[in-house]
Order: sequence, then C-alpha cells, then structure tokens
Amino acid sequence: MQSYTLEWQGHCIALGERTCVMGILNTTPDSFSDGGRFLNHEDALAQGEELVAAGADILDIGGESTRPFSEGVSAEEEIRRVLPVIETLAARIPIPISIDTTKAAVAKRAVDAGAAIINDISALRQDPAMASVAAACGVPVVLMHMLGTPRIMQVDPAYNDLFGEIGNFLATAIKKAVESGIDRNLLIADPGIGFGKTVEHNLLLVKHMDVFKTLNVPLLIGPSRKAFIRTILQEDTDREVTPDLPEVAVGTQTAVAAAVLSGAHIVRVHDVAATRATVALADALRRV
Repeated sequence: MQSYTLEWQGHCIALGERTCVMGILNTTPDSFSDGGRFLNHEDALAQGEELVAAGADILDIGGESTRPFSEGVSAEEEIRRVLPVIETLAARIPIPISIDTTKAAVAKRAVDAGAAIINDISALRQDPAMASVAAACGVPVVLMHMLGTPRIMQVDPAYNDLFGEIGNFLATAIKKAVESGIDRNLLIADPGIGFGKTVEHNLLLVKHMDVFKTLNVPLLIGPSRKAFIRTILQEDTDREVTPDLPEVAVGTQTAVAAAVLSGAHIVRVHDVAATRATVALADALRRV
C-alpha cells in the first residue's frame, strides 16, 4: 500500500501503515444520521471532545447537510453554526479540525478560527473562490467526487464506466487544484460514497479503492451509516432500518474493514471507538 505523510503548519499525519480515522461532528438540524443532536453549542463541544477521546485523528465539522435531496444554507448561517465550535475546540483538542464546506467564505473563516483541513464535497467546483482561498490557507484539501448536487444526485445515477469516470473526475480535480496553487502533497481524494451512486456502485467502490491508487494521493472514504448499508439490511426485515440502529453500525464497520483492505488511507465515521477497533484489525490483516 502506498504511504503518504501530510505535513503542514505544525501538523503531521502519516498515512499507510495505520488507517486514519476522521470523526464526524454535524452542527446541523437536518443531517441524515444525527441532525439536530449537536446544534446546541455545549452538546457539540462535548461530542467533539468525546470523538477525540475515542481516538479520532481528525475531527470533521460541518454546518450544512449534504444528505440526498437536501437544500443548502447561506454562508452566514453555516458560519454561525460552525465557527464558535471550531474556535473553542481548536484551543482544547490536539488533533486537526477539518471544515466540511463547499463555500470559500466559510472555509476562510473556519481556518482563521483554527480549522486545519478543508473538506470540499464539490471538489472546488461549487464556489469559484474556493481554490484560491484553499491555496492561500496552505492546508490539506479533500476533493470528493459527486454526480450532480445533493438535491439531485440520487435521481437515477448512472455511469458508462464507474471507475473510469470517477478516476478521471478526481484526476482533473487534482490537476486544477495544483494549477490553482494548492500543494499536491496536501491533496486527498474521496470517491464520494452515496453521492450520486446506486447500492451496487457504492459496494464496488468500497471493494476496489485500490483502483484509485494511480491518483498518487491519499484516499478517503465515508461509508458511515449510509443509505446503501440500510438498503441492504432492509431486505431482511419488515422494520424500518434507520441510521441509529445497531445493525447499521455493524454494517458500517464491515464497509470500513473492506475499504481499509482495498486501499483507503482515511475513513470518515460517526462511531470513532468502534472504528478504531475495526481498523486496527484490518490494518494488521493488510500488513501480513
């Protein structure tokens, strides 16, 4: 497996020997899994510290839901939701904070407040100013593949060549990022589980992350509690399979293990403690 070292502004993350765990903290009222749970400032701080205590290597904070069919919010509202949390946690926790946003204004304010990574699901496409802001900030940037926008991405997603189209998209995004002044050594690629993909597409991406190793950047994947897991589990029960059910957590860990074994360097999850156990075993299996 290819190894990478991200070094920037006093931070250093080694990727390859051990899988990096990115913990999710959504300060939103409408995220698909934990919407509304951490809107309150103190609740968000407590959850962030809990994820760090559980072993997160990165804390990913977002203030806008990107679930299928969701509508966006203004930059001002997004900033209102995330900035106080980032400012407080950045002074309290030892790991880098990632800002999950597609808006340059949000990214800039978040980095100024202490965030140290930009996670852009639009791969710098949604906001024309994002590339230059990210370059000026000098922080790692996650570039994700998405078919369309959150509002329409799950309306009959189709590909002629799943791996080829996603690989070409990410290669182009990396090229444009570098041309915009972002250090190539600070780029991370994400194939975008659940963002314009069917159940089969998602399974194939989890199983074959190694296809994207030719991009020559670290690979991130975020299968946590996603609809493809719930859809598969729904086939065996009449009960509604919701994101918070124990069996969904087990399904998530199965997807995490498979992704690690197939080449993922970073896994983005809600349940950090369970994931640390999963990746410890998956990493050991991968090394033998």
